[in-house]
Amino acid sequence: MGDTVSKELAEARWRKVRTLLRERGILRVEELAAELDVSAATIRRDLAALEAAGGLRRIHGGAIAPDGRDEEPLFDDKTAMSAAEKGRIAEAALRLIRPRDIVYLDGGSTILALARLLIHHTQITVVTNSLRVAQVFSSGGPRMILTGGECRLISQTFVGPLTRSILGQLHLDIAFMGTIGVSAETGMTTTDPAEAYTKEQAMARAARVVLLADSSKFGKTSFVRFGALSALSALISDKRMPAAQRKAFQRAGVETVLV
Repeated sequence: MGDTVSKELAEARWRKVRTLLRERGILRVEELAAELDVSAATIRRDLAALEAAGGLRRIHGGAIAPDGRDEEPLFDDKTAMSAAEKGRIAEAALRLIRPRDIVYLDGGSTILALARLLIHHTQITVVTNSLRVAQVFSSGGPRMILTGGECRLISQTFVGPLTRSILGQLHLDIAFMGTIGVSAETGMTTTDPAEAYTKEQAMARAARVVLLADSSKFGKTSFVRFGALSALSALISDKRMPAAQRKAFQRAGVETVLV
C-alpha cells in the first residue's frame, strides 16, 4: 500500500514539474523543492527519472526542456491539454468517415477522442497502432486490426519496422494522424524515429490523410520529420490556429477546417 501511495505522489509531482517546465522553460531544484514541499534530494530523483524518459535535460542546479525542442508529454497528461478543442476536432473528423471505410487511427489524444465517437460505427474497419484506441474497442465496436510492433510506452503506440508487415498489406480509405509539432516550413514532426517510421507507412497507404492538430501544435518543431504538407488531404484544427500558418496550408492545397 505504501509503495502504491509513493508512486502516485511521485507521478503527481512529475506532472507538476512538466507543467512548470512548459510555462517557465527552466527550473531550479531549490525552487521546486520549496514549491512542491519536498526535499531537494527528492526533486533531483524526480528530474533524473524525467530525464530518463526524455521529458527534460538536467543542468547544474535544475533542468531545461530537452535540446530546446518541443517535449512529448506522457499520454495521460496530453489528454487534459486543450480537451474542449480536441473534442470539437474529433466531431469534425467523424463527418469525414463514410460507411464501410477502412480507417487508420494514429496515436494521440485527439485521435483517441475520435475513437470514442466510433464505438457504434460497426460498419467500418479500424486499423490502429494505438494501445489506447485498441482498449476503446476491446469490448465491442468496429472491426479492428492492430499493426503490432514494438510498444512505445510514452505514446502508448506500436511503432517501428515490425509494423510494416501489417500496414504493407493494407489499403486505407482515410488515415487520421496526430503530431507533436507542425508548421508550413518544416511539416509534421515527432520525437521518435520509430514513431515517424510507422506514421509514414500508414500515410503512404491511405487514399486520404487528415491531420488532427489543435492550435498549440503549430509553429513547433520536434526531432523527426514524418511528412510535408503535400502529404495531407485535409487539416482539422481549432480557431486559434495562427493565421499565417492557415494561409500557408491553404496555399499548399490542404483543405483546412477550423472548429
